[in-house]
Amino acid sequence: MRHIHKYYPKNVNTFKKQLLAWSQAFDEIVWLDSNSFKSAYSNFDAVLAVGALTSISTDYHQAFQNLKEYQTNTKDWIFGYLSYDLKNDVEALVSNNFDGLEFPELVFFQPKKLFFIKEGMVELHYLTMVAHEMETDLSSIQSCVLEAYKTQDKIKVKLRINKDEYHSKVEKLLEHIHRGDVYEANFCQEFYAEEVAINPLQIYNNLNQISNPPFATFLKFYDKYLLSASPERYLKKTGNSLLSQPIKGTSRRSEDPIEDNQLKAHLKADEKERSENIMIVDLVRNDLSRTAMKGSVTVEELCEVYTFQQVHQMISTITSKISNDVHPVDVIKTTFPMGSMTGAPKVSAMTIIEQLEETKRGLYSGAVGYFSPAGDFDFNVVIRSILYNKTKQYVSYSVGGAITAKSEPAKEYEECLVKAKAMREVLEN
Repeated sequence: MRHIHKYYPKNVNTFKKQLLAWSQAFDEIVWLDSNSFKSAYSNFDAVLAVGALTSISTDYHQAFQNLKEYQTNTKDWIFGYLSYDLKNDVEALVSNNFDGLEFPELVFFQPKKLFFIKEGMVELHYLTMVAHEMETDLSSIQSCVLEAYKTQDKIKVKLRINKDEYHSKVEKLLEHIHRGDVYEANFCQEFYAEEVAINPLQIYNNLNQISNPPFATFLKFYDKYLLSASPERYLKKTGNSLLSQPIKGTSRRSEDPIEDNQLKAHLKADEKERSENIMIVDLVRNDLSRTAMKGSVTVEELCEVYTFQQVHQMISTITSKISNDVHPVDVIKTTFPMGSMTGAPKVSAMTIIEQLEETKRGLYSGAVGYFSPAGDFDFNVVIRSILYNKTKQYVSYSVGGAITAKSEPAKEYEECLVKAKAMREVLEN
């Protein structure tokens, strides 16, 4: 049972910063922030989940079945992540590439303390055993001093794949496409640094400030951190309704308003970018149809261009309806990993990119989110994100792009650098 208390802070933005700073004492943290991005599909502006009463942490073997049992038995809010490599639980696939981060492949926990923020109000949802701590916690949060950060040492970021290797690998992918093995594949590369100590909260705040995305995430599980400026929703369930919003198509921004509008218009009209997006829309429609009620899969938006602080993005919105007897975890299992991070056909694409990529994706290309007590859920796509293993002092970010028959390796490489810009800036100071 949860005890609920409503609180109205004088300044909600200051309270959010104090709340996240206060949370750092916990071993389990999930912070999800929409950065006031207005959407008809939002449940709240931000949420913080801290302190595990129960949890599940596992590799991919029977991961979805284990999650299904955990979610069913808990019947409470649970927060956590799904790594990309759960693909191996869904299909007969493997992940044998180098893994410098060593995150578990699935982690969820039942938080003792929850904070929901919406339209200037904060709702605390505390389990009975900690309900008496509400007042003390609020007082601690309000008195939390936001310290100025020390200037971080510049981190030298290395490439797992150099530019020439990238070109060569994209050429191999194009051979697969011309042979008909696959018609789109999302090919990713890792940037990393070893033997470095970072302040995860400082890095997250800096990344969030320059990106201001609608699906920002700060996640901590003991010594593992995710600092994410994701612009993309993977999948949301509200009652019997499902919503997916894949991103495919990226353009840089310009400080010149006229040029910026031209870049936006060019992206909307770009035949290659539109074809990439439409291919993934078809894949998502197919995925959703596996659990959908007949005739309920609908494309609400096709190739709409949205503007974020770092980039313009092409986004489509697909919805469907499911019957009451479909388990929420089965909906995720039948659509995972998200098509925007794999390609199409999905299994062929995942097989080929595993052979060409140098790094195990892990949480990158996975999803972070929550299940409600009623079985609703909302998950983002882990992109534009920095991952950090504090014990190993290993920091990493990856970027990728959709390769199609019309792709040019040099242009794809440039697009990767555009996507990597924010992460590189905050790490290299």
